[in-house]
Amino acid sequence: MTTVSDFVIERIRQWGVSRVFGFPGDGIGAFDGALGKAERDGDGLKYIRPTHEEICSLMATAYAKFTGEVGVCIATSSPGAFHMLNGLYDAKMDNQPVVAIIGQQGLPSLGTFTQQESNLERTLEDVAVYVQTIVSPKQAQAVVDTAFRTARVRLGPAVIILPHDVQGMDMEELTPENWVSRSSAVAPSISIVPPESEIMKAAAIINAGSKVTFLVGHGSNGATDEVLEAARLAGAGLITALRAKQVVPSDVPHHSQQLGLLGTRPSMHQMNDCDTLVLLGTNYPYGQFLPPSGQARAIQVDLKPEQMGLRYPTELNIWGDVKATLTALIPHLEAKTDLSWQENVAKEMVEWEHEMEAEAMLNYADGVNPRRVYLELNKRLPPQAIVTADAGSTADWYGHHIRLRRGMMGDLSGRLASMLAAMPYAVAAKFAHPERSVICTIGDGAFQMLGMNELITIKKYMQEWDNPQLIIMVLHNNDLTQVSWEMRTEDANPVWETSQDVESIDYAGWAELLGFQGIRVKKDDEVAAAWDAAFAHRGITLIDAYTSRNVPPLPPHITLEFAKNTGEALLKKDPFEVGVIRDSAEALVAEGIERVKGKLHIGQDKDRPQSPDKGDG
Repeated sequence: MTTVSDFVIERIRQWGVSRVFGFPGDGIGAFDGALGKAERDGDGLKYIRPTHEEICSLMATAYAKFTGEVGVCIATSSPGAFHMLNGLYDAKMDNQPVVAIIGQQGLPSLGTFTQQESNLERTLEDVAVYVQTIVSPKQAQAVVDTAFRTARVRLGPAVIILPHDVQGMDMEELTPENWVSRSSAVAPSISIVPPESEIMKAAAIINAGSKVTFLVGHGSNGATDEVLEAARLAGAGLITALRAKQVVPSDVPHHSQQLGLLGTRPSMHQMNDCDTLVLLGTNYPYGQFLPPSGQARAIQVDLKPEQMGLRYPTELNIWGDVKATLTALIPHLEAKTDLSWQENVAKEMVEWEHEMEAEAMLNYADGVNPRRVYLELNKRLPPQAIVTADAGSTADWYGHHIRLRRGMMGDLSGRLASMLAAMPYAVAAKFAHPERSVICTIGDGAFQMLGMNELITIKKYMQEWDNPQLIIMVLHNNDLTQVSWEMRTEDANPVWETSQDVESIDYAGWAELLGFQGIRVKKDDEVAAAWDAAFAHRGITLIDAYTSRNVPPLPPHITLEFAKNTGEALLKKDPFEVGVIRDSAEALVAEGIERVKGKLHIGQDKDRPQSPDKGDG
């Protein structure tokens, strides 16, 4: 007889899922037993078991990002469910379809305060786009189908709660019956095309603009050709949100990469001067970097209607899929003959890239320049590479120095910006694309959270990957660096070593203990050779880069508040005052020299639109 668990497993397969990320426990025990039986029978799901439930949900989210499929994670009742919350919020805040299957104590125990029994629906209702407990075999089909369908359409995590006794109940054949839903395992299309009248309005706005900028988000994934063609016709400059690096290839000259603190000066200048702003599949959250109200006519295209017109007073909001919408829009766009706006973005990017390289080549007295580590990585990225970054300073250097070419992928925990996500993201990327080289860039603070544990997961599963090359690069500076800088620049406080210091560990030694290649980098002139050795090794490599904690993640425009707060923090006896002042001064000088060189070489300020640039060093 087929049990509810048997049915749910088969239904998951019918939804196109072949791999799940889970951690066992008695609350999900009968379901786990059914998973084992299905595996032995040769028709089960590939079950990946990392070292923690939080890793399971982060892996499911990353798997959805790297494949476009629904990610699935499985955990036991209360403690397992609570551990998965962080990864589920990552899915929610980055709009990823994930289904979580969570155990629960038996139905008679609900509301009786027994061990590991809690109100999971109430706990999970904030994070989930759909959450439901299966209380009867006749309900199982509808709940599973609704969870997958809702996750796909509403782009977020759905949760199925499966009590232990229900897991083992006999599954009934569904017949026409009152209160019983007979559902289908058919995914709805989200390729939504807006009405022709809305397309014509959008075309008229773009055609009327002379300084058009596209701000491209991860919601444009899969629409690279359409974005490039629309930008060509509109003479538009291109800016990508941090999670959308892979959407627009880095060798497109008028792609100025990111905007804001992790962004570029050309992107800032685009925002200062554009007369038309088109937001494509992005919920870019930093409104202070967008144009003043009324400067630009604005259009937003998105599948999340509740997030449209939220950051900037848009003139037109289009509820639609970016690829389908642009496909309909392109025939109505008039090709611009004056491409000076677009050409100026390209000229400024040449200057900016010279500045970034100059800063990366500086030598510091207190450790390797972290910018150098990323610059040399970027030079060596193989075709189809996947790069992950963590929340913190790794995101700064990823934004400033990593340039993804067509076919490459990269991602991180975006709106949630959760620490430690770089490791489960990298491992999930290897499961999603086992033939590709994957590079995880992570700070020592995040690596100590749960990242070190995941080397064990890698050891367990690496033999399954066609190409076992996975490189983990740890920025080893014994500091929670991003927060240290935020203490200075946002709150005018000196670094508090009690909270910020990270205990130094021999990370390369830990990798070697597990049989991997470990490389220690303690000098700037060792960086290039370390990456060469890592990419030459067909296996797992950990690069332990002993970097400076004082290198400033300088924004493209230094505001008065940024400078004032940093100065006040240093006056309050910041323990690293000398290093911060020295390293910041060197970076600013290098940036200024390259800017002067760039202007002399490129020809001059008269070639670019003038915009306020006070405080740029």
